[in-house]
Amino acid sequence: MPSKSSARLAALTVAAVCSAAVAAQTTVLTTPAHADSVRIHDIQGTTRISPYAGQQVTDVAGTVTGVRGYGSSRGFWMQDPRPDDDPATSEGVFVFTSSTPKVAVGDAVTVSGTVSEFVPGGATSGNQAITEITKPDVTVVSSGNPVPAPVVIDAKSVPAAYAPAGDPAAKGSVNALPLRPSRYALDYYESLEGMNVQVSDARVVTATNPYGELWVTVKPDENRNRRGGTVYGSYDSQNTGRLQIESLGPIADFPVANVGDTLAGPTTGPLDYNQFGGYTLVADRLGTLKSGGLRRETTRGQSPGELAVATYNVENLDPSDTTFDAHAAAIVHHLRSPDIVSLEEIQDNNGAVDDGTVDASVTVTRLIDAIVAAGGPRYDWRGIDPADKQDGGQPGGNIRQVFLFNPQRVSFTDRPGGDSTTAAGVTKVRGKAALTVSPGRINPASDAWQSSRKPLAGEFVFRGRTVVVIANHFASKGGDQGLTSQYQPPARGSEVQRHLQAAEVNSFVKDILKVEKNAAVVTLGDMNDFEFSGTTKILEGGGELWSAIKSLPRSERYSYVYQGNAQVLDQILVSPSIRRGGGFAYDSVHINAEFHDQISDHDPQVLRFRP
Repeated sequence: MPSKSSARLAALTVAAVCSAAVAAQTTVLTTPAHADSVRIHDIQGTTRISPYAGQQVTDVAGTVTGVRGYGSSRGFWMQDPRPDDDPATSEGVFVFTSSTPKVAVGDAVTVSGTVSEFVPGGATSGNQAITEITKPDVTVVSSGNPVPAPVVIDAKSVPAAYAPAGDPAAKGSVNALPLRPSRYALDYYESLEGMNVQVSDARVVTATNPYGELWVTVKPDENRNRRGGTVYGSYDSQNTGRLQIESLGPIADFPVANVGDTLAGPTTGPLDYNQFGGYTLVADRLGTLKSGGLRRETTRGQSPGELAVATYNVENLDPSDTTFDAHAAAIVHHLRSPDIVSLEEIQDNNGAVDDGTVDASVTVTRLIDAIVAAGGPRYDWRGIDPADKQDGGQPGGNIRQVFLFNPQRVSFTDRPGGDSTTAAGVTKVRGKAALTVSPGRINPASDAWQSSRKPLAGEFVFRGRTVVVIANHFASKGGDQGLTSQYQPPARGSEVQRHLQAAEVNSFVKDILKVEKNAAVVTLGDMNDFEFSGTTKILEGGGELWSAIKSLPRSERYSYVYQGNAQVLDQILVSPSIRRGGGFAYDSVHINAEFHDQISDHDPQVLRFRP
């Protein structure tokens, strides 16, 4: 998968091209519109798509409430100071100028131009459309006028239900449905599109990102966890109080916030729709950042009789990175040096350089040395180099999973023959299940792993007991429709491949348990799916595995924070003998996902148990 920054740049480029295309449209009117009959609320209408889309309008009046003079979507917002009495019709609209606007906040203007529906990210993204006036002819009537008072968005105003079901006749699109802002949150936000809005004393639920954005909630008690976030616990708990905040000013002036912080006082500005998060308050006035005092967690160390197994996505780690010392400190001090660590997203020795290199020994050795320097054990390691550019991820990076293990506590059972194309099998050795190759890959020729990371399986021995560990990194969610999509419920097309992958891993675990009913099997990694998802249900199968994060209270089940939702992507699943044995302890160690200065976007997971 391309890095977020490259994906973002590509998306912005697409947006710029789409905006230019919209600006270049020429529409011939059959019935000209007139200033005395067309107001902003008429243009916005009572559905998501303007009844004037594609038509020209003349002398539409409004007061400028915000000016965007940067990026690919330059223009300004204006709002009618004389609203109608229909709560479904917005009184604001964005005027796309393509170049830096020559208006100021407080200007009373009239605008003539073409009404267009611009979809951020393009029509195939599934995103909702922004109603705009394009190719505008703008006249400033007067300056220094009062800006319409902001609509206050709070816990009382936002409905509890998230979105209506889409129109089956329109493949699930909600575009033609009448807006019901008192019933559905997405309808409520849409009814305020382009208007001046305000949130007050809003708690941060996603930390500031490099693009000058963060997420807050206006519903402080909505699925709250003890660290200040909002937990996404099912497909029906989308958390309606979430709202993205960005700034009309320079990114350098944007508050650097962690989850649990608060934007104290009012945050005010036009309500936009962002390709990377949906409804977004573009702030011309930001609340004062008040720290929530969030601290990174530290798990407890394992006892002599406990085996500690961890999974940690180190986010495209390669020798050019500056994060080795920080990752080492996290493993030693926050994870307390687990006996076995499954690392995801280890890149080859020259990272994204696409020259056929697949060996990752330099990357792994540098991390091991950093762990020793941080006071940890000198880990040994095992892995399998992928075939060049066959496992997805950043082109040239050849990401893969790798096992680190502490040889003072656990031994690895090597069985030769494992490589990028050889499938590991299960056999019986002295009455016990054993892998035919160790380390080995699970059915790497299967279509389930096309352009995706193949699971790494290995045999370990702890205090005389064999434990089979399977390291995974399932296909990403890239391409899925967002929660704010015009299609409801949004399509999750990426899960098709994850379902196939989960079935392959479950089948492999079944083979182990057929040979040895009480075998100790740990399946872990970045599953890229939730603990309640279809992927996890397939992986668990008929009881062959169980996701141990479900042993935590619901409010503590998360390893990743996305668009204001704290959610599970990283999991450790165990076979029945481990679950039945009791005494296991699970910890989602929150050191990254909630912080603006994260070294990975994933929180590591640790399981301690007695085999």
